[in-house]
Amino acid sequence: MIDLNNHKVSIRRQSELLDINRSMLYYKESEDIGSFIISNRIVEIYSKYPVYGYRRMTAILNREGLAVNRKRVQRLMNEMNLHAIYPRPNTSKKDKKDAVFPYLLNNLLINRPHQVWQVDITYLRTQHGFMYLVALIDVYSRMIVGFRLSNSLCTDSCKSALDDAIYKYGSPQILNSDQGSQFTSEAWVKKLSYHKINISMTGKGRCIDNVYIERLWRAFKYEGSYLYQWNTVDALKANIPLWVNWYNFQRPHQSLDYLTPADVEKNQLAQMKKDKANFHLLNQNFNSIKEVNMT
Repeated sequence: MIDLNNHKVSIRRQSELLDINRSMLYYKESEDIGSFIISNRIVEIYSKYPVYGYRRMTAILNREGLAVNRKRVQRLMNEMNLHAIYPRPNTSKKDKKDAVFPYLLNNLLINRPHQVWQVDITYLRTQHGFMYLVALIDVYSRMIVGFRLSNSLCTDSCKSALDDAIYKYGSPQILNSDQGSQFTSEAWVKKLSYHKINISMTGKGRCIDNVYIERLWRAFKYEGSYLYQWNTVDALKANIPLWVNWYNFQRPHQSLDYLTPADVEKNQLAQMKKDKANFHLLNQNFNSIKEVNMT
């Protein structure tokens, strides 16, 4: 092999003795440096946009002036075990034999906490497969009222998350979901009926009907699991409760005028209590006036 640090025998003489073209040495060195620069940039882009596969990554690199082809980007990403994250499992597949309920939120005035909840399931990719996170949120305050992590798309984890939420906050008037088999199953419907909760379901292909919880998933992945690379089951179990607490009590929400869900809930409940006291006082005054007039 060529010894670049050998000062007694020149690189030219070593190349002649080994019958190697000197240009190949500098090409290899240049290629290594180039791959190092490209790999670092790929990692930087991937950390922000883990949904990019090698094709989109190649387009971004070319746009930035790095002349690289798809095969090279694919090879470098494979070497670093970087793969685009995309929704392979269908978490919203409906069982044909189960019931479907109408959408109840059209033109509905939602003006208090725990009037309407939404529930949904998202997949989380780990080093050893997929985990599934079910969450329930209060539409008015955006508060996460219940959640459960599971290794399967089962109705039991949904029921457990609902039980936790009801235990903490009581039953909502309406619970909205998509038409996934977990939410059209007999066990789920019976659970909601037992708690006298009205069932609302989004129409097929109308993900906008469940927009608030879709925003939750986006926040969780880009401000949580992707950002901090919670790619093991243990990491998810340890960090999800902490993230939920941060989301509810510390994270300002632009759609809530930069209040937290806990602030909104606290303020509205205080206002409702005040309105109730004022109504009671007004009612007392009305009865007093009525009694005076009768005498």
